[in-house]
Amino acid sequence: MYAFSKSLRHREHVRRYTIEPSPAAGWEVRQEQDSRVVRQAHYTDWHHVERARRAFAIEMRELQSQGWAEVG
Repeated sequence: MYAFSKSLRHREHVRRYTIEPSPAAGWEVRQEQDSRVVRQAHYTDWHHVERARRAFAIEMRELQSQGWAEVG
C-alpha cells in the first residue's frame, strides 16, 4: 500500500513519485524517471517524509506548468 503515488507523463516520458511504508520500519521515498530510480531514501522520521512529499508536489506543479499531465 502506498502512502503517496503519483505519475506524470509528457510525450513518451514518465516520472513517478512514491512514498510507501517500509517492511523494516519507516518509509521508502522514491522518484523514478522513465523506469530509472533517480532518488531513493529510507526515513524513520515522518517530518523527513513530509518534506520529501512537499518537494515532490513542488516539482510536479512545475512539470504540469510545462505540459506534463497526471497519469491515472
